[in-house]
Amino acid sequence: MFVTVTLNLLQGFGTTCLLFGVTLLFSVPLGALITWGCRARFSVLRAALRGLIWVIRGTPLMLQVLAVFYGPALLFGWKVLPRMLAVEVAFVINYACYFAEIYRGGLDSIPRGQYEAGQVLGMNRRQIFFRVILMQFVRRILAPMSNEVISLVKDTSLARVIVVAEILKNAQDWAAKGLIWPLFYTAVFYLVFVGILTLLFRLAEKKLCYYKI
Repeated sequence: MFVTVTLNLLQGFGTTCLLFGVTLLFSVPLGALITWGCRARFSVLRAALRGLIWVIRGTPLMLQVLAVFYGPALLFGWKVLPRMLAVEVAFVINYACYFAEIYRGGLDSIPRGQYEAGQVLGMNRRQIFFRVILMQFVRRILAPMSNEVISLVKDTSLARVIVVAEILKNAQDWAAKGLIWPLFYTAVFYLVFVGILTLLFRLAEKKLCYYKI
C-alpha cells in the first residue's frame, strides 16, 4: 500500500512541479514587462497595469483560478479552458503582478547617484543598467523573490479547487477512501522541495554578497 500511495503522490507531485515551472517561466519576464509598463510615459497604460496589480493583490488566488476557468464561458459563452491551462494562466498573471511590485521596489531602492555616476562616465542608459544597476538590483530583490517562489510551491495546492490532480488532490482522494496518512505524507514532498529551493537561494545570496551596499 505504501508503494502504491507513494507512486500516486509522485504522479501528483509531477503536476505540482509542472505548474511551478510554467508559472516561473512566464511570470518572471511578464512581471518585468508589467514593471516597465508601470514606469512608461503613457498614462493610460500605467493606470491599467496599476489597476490590474491592485485587483490581483486584493483578491484571493483561489478566486482568480475560478474566474479564469469559469469566467470566459459565463461571460462570453466561450468554451471552458482545459483545467491545467486555466490554473497556469491564473498563476502566471498572479505571480507576474507580485514580481512586478518586487522589481519596482528593487529599482526604486537604487540610489539616484548610481545613475548619475554612470552618466558622468559617459554611459548611455542601457550601459548604466547592465554595467552598474543590474547586479545591485538582483541582489536587492533576491530575498523577496525567494519568499514568493517558496510561496508558489505551496500555492500550487490551490489547483485542486478545479480538480487538477496535483499532489494534495491525490492525497485527498486517498483520505476520501478512509486513508488519512497520505495527507500528512505530502508534507515530506513539500519540505524537500522547499529545502532545495532555500539552499539554492542561499547559495545565490552568497554569490552576490560582493554587490551588497
